[in-house]
Amino acid sequence: MTTYAPPPQPLALFGPAFAADPQGHYRALREHGPLAPVRIAPDVEAMLVTDYQAAIDLLRDTHTFSKDPRAWQATVPPDSPVLPVLGHRPTALFSDGAVHARYREAINDSLALIEPHVLRAEVARVARRLIGRFAATGSGDLIAQYARRLPMHIFVTWFGADPKDGDRIVDGVAGMMNSAADAAAAYADLVDVVTRLVADRRARPRRDLTSYFLAHPAGLDNDETVRQITLVMSAGNDPMTNLIGNAILHMLTDERYAGSLHGGAMTAHEAINEVLWRDAPIANLAAHYPRHDTEFHGVRLRAGQLVLVSFAAANAQSPPPASDDGLRSGASAHLAWSAGPHRCPAKQPALLIAMTAIEQLTSLLCDAELAVPAGELLWRPGPFHRALVHLPIRFTPLDASATPTRPVTVTEPADMIPAGVIPAGVIDS
Repeated sequence: MTTYAPPPQPLALFGPAFAADPQGHYRALREHGPLAPVRIAPDVEAMLVTDYQAAIDLLRDTHTFSKDPRAWQATVPPDSPVLPVLGHRPTALFSDGAVHARYREAINDSLALIEPHVLRAEVARVARRLIGRFAATGSGDLIAQYARRLPMHIFVTWFGADPKDGDRIVDGVAGMMNSAADAAAAYADLVDVVTRLVADRRARPRRDLTSYFLAHPAGLDNDETVRQITLVMSAGNDPMTNLIGNAILHMLTDERYAGSLHGGAMTAHEAINEVLWRDAPIANLAAHYPRHDTEFHGVRLRAGQLVLVSFAAANAQSPPPASDDGLRSGASAHLAWSAGPHRCPAKQPALLIAMTAIEQLTSLLCDAELAVPAGELLWRPGPFHRALVHLPIRFTPLDASATPTRPVTVTEPADMIPAGVIPAGVIDS
C-alpha cells in the first residue's frame, strides 16, 4: 500500500490566494494522497477528498459515512462562518435513511411539477428583459446585471415569493456561501423571508411550489418546509449564477469558441459541460462524517470528523477523454452534480436554465467580448464555490427598441405548474 506524508500543516482553502489558483492548491494536496487535511476557515479543519475514485466511493457509501453533522458541529465555535453552509438543519442534505427519503421525496416531487417548455419560455422572457436594461449602453457586468438576477426571478416565480424580496433571497444565498463574518446574518435573513412566505401559504395556499411543499404527503411542518425551500434556493441560485457566468467566460476566452457568439460550431451546451468539468460552480462540499473510526483509501479517519469532497479536484484528477474532433466526451461522468443518494435532484431544470440564459445572451449580444484581460478578473474567496466577482463585457450597443426594457414582472406560478397538481380544496380562491 502506498503511504503518503501529511503536509506540514493543513492547506487553507479560503482567501485570495486560493481563489486565484484553486487547481494549484489541489495539485499540492494530491501529493499527500487521495485525502488531505485542509482549513476551510481559520478555526475549522477538514479532510478533503481530491481523488476521483475515492470521491465516488465516499458519495455512495452510506454504511460508513453519515450526512448528520451534529457531533462534528459540537466541536466548532458557534459563530464559525462555515456553519451557515455546514450546520445541521432538518433538510435532505443533512439527513440519512428514512428521514432523508421523506425530505427528498418532497423535493423531487415538487421540482417535477415544473413544465420544461414553460420554464424555457420563462427563462428566455426574463433573459431578454434583463439584457434590455443594459443593451443600449454597449457594456455591462454579466454577473451583477444578468447571471445573478436571472435565477432569482425564476425562484421567485416558482415559490410565489414577493418580487420585492428577490434581492434578499440572492443576498442571503450568496452571503452564506462566502464563508465570511456575515454569513450567519445572510442565512438568517433568507430564513426570515421564506418563513413569512410559508406562514402565508399555510393560511392562504396558491398554485406555487411553496403551497405544494405544504400539501405534500410527506406532511412537512412549517419549519421543515422552510428548510427544504431554503435548501433548494441555496443549492440553486448561487451555483446557477456561477454556472452561467463561468460558461460565458469560457466561451469568451477559449479560442475553440471563436465565432461561437455569432453562429460558431461550439455550443452553449458544450461550454456548460466543459465548465462542469473544469470550473464546477460548487467546488468543494458534500460534507460526510464517519460513523466510527475507520480507514478510507489508506487514510485513517476519526468518527465524526468532517470530510469534504472536492468536485473540482476530482474532475481535474480524472479528466474525460478527448474525442477525435478535439471535443471532450464522457461529459456525464463529471461529479459536478455529485453522486449517490444525495446527488443533485435539479440537474435537468438547472441545465435548461443555464443553456437558455446563455443562448439568449449570445443571440442578442453576438459580438460581446471581455472588457478587461481575463487574468484581471477576480474570483470570490471561500472554500465552497468557484464564482466570479464580476464579468465585464463590451459590445456594439443595440437600439433601445430592439430589446424589451419594461420591468421584469413575475409570471403567475399557475403558468409554470400544471393545473390540478395541488390537491382539490387546498387552493384559496
